[in-house]
Amino acid sequence: MIQKFLYLEWKAFIRSASFGTNLALKILLGFIAILYAFILLMVGIGAFYGLKKMNLDPLHEVNKFLIYYFLIDLGIRLLLQKIPVMNIRPLLALPFKRPTIVNFSIGKTLLSFFNFLHVFFFLPFTIVLLIEGYDVVSLILWHLAMFALVYSNNFLNIILTNKDNVFAVFTAIVLVLGGFQYYHYFDITTYTSVFFDGLFNTKWMFLFPVLALMGLYYYTYVYLKNNLYLDAGLSSKHEIAKTENLTWLNQFGTLGTFLKNDIKLIKRNKRSRTTVVMSLLFLFYGLIFFRENSHQPEVMRIFAGIFVSGGFLFTFGQFVPSWDSSYYPLMMTQNISYKGYLSSKWWLVVIATFISTILASFYLFYGWQVYLTIVVGAIYNIGVNSHLVLLGGAYTKTPIDLAMSKGAFGDKKAFNTNTMLLSLPKLVLPLLLYWAGSSLMNPNLGLVFVAIAGVLGFSLRDKVFSLIEKIYRTEKYKTINAYKQKS
Repeated sequence: MIQKFLYLEWKAFIRSASFGTNLALKILLGFIAILYAFILLMVGIGAFYGLKKMNLDPLHEVNKFLIYYFLIDLGIRLLLQKIPVMNIRPLLALPFKRPTIVNFSIGKTLLSFFNFLHVFFFLPFTIVLLIEGYDVVSLILWHLAMFALVYSNNFLNIILTNKDNVFAVFTAIVLVLGGFQYYHYFDITTYTSVFFDGLFNTKWMFLFPVLALMGLYYYTYVYLKNNLYLDAGLSSKHEIAKTENLTWLNQFGTLGTFLKNDIKLIKRNKRSRTTVVMSLLFLFYGLIFFRENSHQPEVMRIFAGIFVSGGFLFTFGQFVPSWDSSYYPLMMTQNISYKGYLSSKWWLVVIATFISTILASFYLFYGWQVYLTIVVGAIYNIGVNSHLVLLGGAYTKTPIDLAMSKGAFGDKKAFNTNTMLLSLPKLVLPLLLYWAGSSLMNPNLGLVFVAIAGVLGFSLRDKVFSLIEKIYRTEKYKTINAYKQKS
């Protein structure tokens, strides 16, 4: 039975409309995974000796900050980890037992790289502790407890993945805890380190994370099994319709019609609302780079400026026209101007970028130079990156399920690894321009170079739109065919 499921998964992968893109991204992600595995391996080996040179107890210090380690791990999973799912509807009409389907789906999550990645830290660290004479039995039980917590995060991710705005709430909690500890108001590690130290010092305590893992597995199994019906978890939830005319947009003609449709889409659907909330988190990205003691390279300031003002562009704008995938084939049968359609998306991104720039005015606390960097980043986003996201949209052929609160497409997250990789080309050019200006004279010249690129892109808007429109027309039928795929 499992062999048949694996066969279906393989067919779904190779027959996908985006097979070439998915394969290339998987290869690239494989190299990135190897890089992060190597980094964790070095940290796992060097952590003991580095802490020992500082006259600290290595195991106690690692245990002290494990609370943040697992919280950050869960946050990364909520943001990036793909939840493996199957196309359940056809299987329900076949003689497959429900427990088999559920166990296979859960089993796929256990094989995730997000679980195996931790081996490269905990295993070498444990081996070094064994070599240095720590108690063997206590270390083995501590090691088992660590991986019980790792897989507990795996099941928590499955349970929380369809909860509205859970990532935003989770991030706020972590930031508050970290901020309180940084400013010496409240140190949560004082209390959590007692538990993690106890996993080593008290042998029976390893049962707590193991029992928690078993409980989470059982809850996940029961939850998925109980919702394995067309009229339960697989059915769409219908809400009471609300009428919104937005008549003030009528003065803009066809552009206003498209803008009304986009505004209603954002307000009425879980996926789009979640994405907009996540885009607001980008406003605080600059806090990492603009602090006086951030120790970040000067060139990274423009990187932060682009991200602070471009949250909506990188989350919502990145997936045009996938947001309209549910009715895109119908829309293409109408007498609709591609230019008008693309212009509405462009204006939506521009307005959101302008609003983000205004909201980011609190960075004036760090000085005019910092806020000027954000303004220049906004100019570049409007003049260049707004065109690039529309251009990339012509080749983004995976449909979005608007009824789901998590994930950008179907079973993927609203802001996943693929999104980040596709965003990299939009950041390389401004970094190079800023670096060139800073090297020739000073950072102000670097800002001038980036701003000129943005203004130049804006001045060529009509020509760029004509090129993008042609590409959309060329990809039209491939896109329609891809949006009709259900898995």
